[in-house]
Parts: sequence; structure tokens; C-alpha cells
Amino acid sequence: MTDDTTTHADTYEAGLAKRKEVLGADHVTRSLGNVTEFSRPIQELVTEYCWGQIWTRDGLPAHTRSLLNIVMLTALNRSHELSVHVRGAVRNGVTDAEIQEALLQAAIYVGVPAALESFRIAEQALREARAEVPADA
Repeated sequence: MTDDTTTHADTYEAGLAKRKEVLGADHVTRSLGNVTEFSRPIQELVTEYCWGQIWTRDGLPAHTRSLLNIVMLTALNRSHELSVHVRGAVRNGVTDAEIQEALLQAAIYVGVPAALESFRIAEQALREARAEVPADA
């Protein structure tokens, strides 16, 4: 994504586009609409570096990045972000079965209580994601 001529503004804009692609424009617009002067620096950092530097790299497909995030967020017990990234995973073409397998894998390595909570969160996020998709889509 970056080269010697890429500016911070370029990386931020690429990150904003990728963030909207993965998480949905409505979600990103809501998130950024709630930014305060205090929280603005972290939102800019996340958008530029997480989304603009990492998610735009060619080394891994978005599908794989989504599965990695689901497992890492399970390990970290970050339920809100897990829910957001389960829905993003659906947008990236990850199947329910793949999410289930990733969570089962996490259960063995990070602990059953974390995985149980993540299964509950993922199931709810999947229901919500499915409810947003029109029946004829």
C-alpha cells in the first residue's frame, strides 16, 4: 500500500475505504460520528495504521484476516470488537462454519470460557448480520 510518495492522508483515506468495505459504511459512519476531541486521535490511528497499513496489504486475503481477528479477539476477551469483526467476516465471505471452526480452535488454545462467550457473541452477530441482508440478495 505505501511507498515513498504515500502521505498520511493517503494511508488514512485507504484505511477509511477498507474499514467501510469490511465493516460496512453505516457502521463506520456511526463510529466516526461519535468521535470526540478526546477520542479523535485513536480513531485516526486505527483508521490509518490498522486499516490503511495492515488490512490493505496483499500478504493475506481479507477472509483470513477476519478469521485471525476473531481468534485474537476471543483470546483477548474483547466482546464488542469480536461482534464487529464477526459481522465484518461475513462481509468478507467467511462462512458460519468457518467462524465456528475458528472458535473451536481458539477454545483449545485460549480456554473454554473465552470461547463459550465468543460463541454466544458470534451467534448473535451472525443473526444480526443475516437480518440486515435482504431475502433476495
